Amino acid sequence: MRNSMKKDVYERLAKHLDKLPGGFPSTESGVEIRILKRLFTPEEAELDLKLTLVPEEAWVIAHRAKIPEEEAAARLEEMAKKGLIYRMRQRGKPVKYLTYQFIIGIWEFHVNDLDPQLIADMNEYIPVLFNSDSWSNLPQLRTIPVGKSIDTGLEVMPYEHIEKLIRSHKRFAVAPCICRREKEMIGKGCGKPMESCLVLGGGVDYYVENGIGREITLEETLDVLKNAEKAGLVLQPSNSKKIVNICCCCGCCCQVLINLKKHSQPSHFVSSPFQVEVDYDLCSGCGVCLERCQMDAFRMENSKVCLEKDRCIGCGLCVTTCPTEALQLQRKPEPLQKKIPKTWIETLYTLAKKRGKLGPIKVFAIKAKTSLDRFRAARSRSRQ
Repeated sequence: MRNSMKKDVYERLAKHLDKLPGGFPSTESGVEIRILKRLFTPEEAELDLKLTLVPEEAWVIAHRAKIPEEEAAARLEEMAKKGLIYRMRQRGKPVKYLTYQFIIGIWEFHVNDLDPQLIADMNEYIPVLFNSDSWSNLPQLRTIPVGKSIDTGLEVMPYEHIEKLIRSHKRFAVAPCICRREKEMIGKGCGKPMESCLVLGGGVDYYVENGIGREITLEETLDVLKNAEKAGLVLQPSNSKKIVNICCCCGCCCQVLINLKKHSQPSHFVSSPFQVEVDYDLCSGCGVCLERCQMDAFRMENSKVCLEKDRCIGCGLCVTTCPTEALQLQRKPEPLQKKIPKTWIETLYTLAKKRGKLGPIKVFAIKAKTSLDRFRAARSRSRQ
């Protein structure tokens, strides 16, 4: 009986996570349930079900979960430290907690506590996540060119220029890349920079407090990007004009790029306004671009490179190392440029809408407001 109850709470948690913008689709093998069991205790899973997407104080969640406030506060903080839920701190205001989507979210918070069994389960499950309606409807990351690949004559929006995006923030943190770490742990590491995931603004506190990242200066942040370009890493910030993070990704480890590469036309799936153009008269056939390209968009033909445009995601890595300047970035035709949401919140809202999950999102909001009103009234009566 106890085992069936445990299974039931994990199934309910899986459905709960699937209502969130990023999704958490079910599988025939049940690998998603195995993953949840590795991360959550039954008690933690049950408490997560009482959280909404609206940040709430511990006492509100305590009333909804029907447990003492002190117990709720302690358990919520422990779950936040374990990377199971999200914690928000604002100076002079009470700490608040909210449920969080699995990718991008919970999974990345576990970069420091991976083990071979969890990695194996995730390698089985991630292709399902990326083939689901969540990523194809609206990617959570977009691709922007490395700074040196932008020609002075190329029209570039502020939200497409990496240094301008960085300088729009005041706080920065860097964390290990979970994709390269898991590959390294199973003996398939590529040797490219490990500490390369950038967190910006409000997320810095969560990463630093949880020990999964360290705060760095603006200059150190720009150095991370310079090293990423040298190592041939694709820049993938959050898919919004005001970004909250930047992933520096390689095609051999990054699950996003690996799954993009499986498609015959990656450019159709990625959110990127640019593609490379080749001046074949200038091409010397050196082949450097073949090594730099993470999407296998180039091949050699008659001692010249041949570009498959449908594979190009506009990262600019090939442009910066072309010795004859035969490669240049060009803006895609207007109809092929995907709309970029203004903020990360708008991205998640739009993703939920595209997935047909806006109803559950509204239910979360209504539940949070109703609970807060009810519990405030109850508190007021108890103090009279």
